[in-house]
Amino acid sequence: MLSVPCGTIGGMEKPRIVPAEEWQHARDELLKAEKEATRALDALAARRRRLPMVAFDGGYAFETPDGRKTLLDLFDGRGQLVVYQFMDNGPDDHCPGCTAFTNSVAGLARLAESGVSWVTVSNMPLAQIEAYQARMGWTMPFVSSRGTAFSADCGADGGFMLSVFLRDGDDVYRTYSTTARGVDRLLFTNNILDLTPYGRQEEWEDSPPGWPQHPTYG
Repeated sequence: MLSVPCGTIGGMEKPRIVPAEEWQHARDELLKAEKEATRALDALAARRRRLPMVAFDGGYAFETPDGRKTLLDLFDGRGQLVVYQFMDNGPDDHCPGCTAFTNSVAGLARLAESGVSWVTVSNMPLAQIEAYQARMGWTMPFVSSRGTAFSADCGADGGFMLSVFLRDGDDVYRTYSTTARGVDRLLFTNNILDLTPYGRQEEWEDSPPGWPQHPTYG
């Protein structure tokens, strides 16, 4: 069977059709690159586990549905804490990227079993947070850092960021942080879409000519 040039599906370009042997060869070549990437990611994770840490103030006072809590309180008795900082875009304006990320948060019970607590923090007023949380059906811990220097001290400067903290008794330390594509890579849907022929269909992607693409939030 000869390979068939790209055609269209519903007016969109599609991958070319090839014999099974040619497809398997191409898949095997890609698998080599995937294995290299997996080993590189394993090596990066090993480096993260060897990062030094920095002392961090555990006394920030967050507004929560259960009253004021400090950063130390947010550990909920566990040794590690992951914080996602949700952008504050003002009244009635909620970041679509932060919303997409928060929609993907799952498995918090499994994290807890491993001694890791999770909390989503925003400079939005607590009332705005609770209204949006109810509207979206989110159940994860979500607190307000409004009026504190927490966001600025993390380096988020009003943007979004994911940070990891470790505590030793009452002493709190920051061990890791990431933003931008470092957060983007954690989304379940993005990881699945990256496996599909058309990808995320966003205009920044390196896709073949004719592939469907649109602005990231368009």
